[in-house]
Amino acid sequence: MAADLARDRVGAAARGATTVADRVVAKIAAQAAREALDTLPKGASKPHASVVVHRESARVAVSLELAYPSDIGRQCGAVRGRVRHRVEELAGLEVHEVAVHVEKLHSAHTAHEKARERLR
Repeated sequence: MAADLARDRVGAAARGATTVADRVVAKIAAQAAREALDTLPKGASKPHASVVVHRESARVAVSLELAYPSDIGRQCGAVRGRVRHRVEELAGLEVHEVAVHVEKLHSAHTAHEKARERLR
């Protein structure tokens, strides 16, 4: 009976734990990166993310492809901010780091030349 009374005094939040899997946070981060980009270049892969969650914090790495020429710094900053905000908002995790890796640049000029070469 004393144990029951002690349990009743502890708030609901203190009686359990919620964990969010790394892969779930990675999906949130990848979607947030897509939302942050103006548009994806033609032929580009969608952004993907990897995440390490430790207790109540996360470190995120996002890989993406961008158009060339473009303001790469501005786009990467927008991705970092959007990913941090959405992961904190949706997963309830503090984001200590968002690393953005630009894997490929897509040039509209080069794509046009390649299409013309295929027509010859």
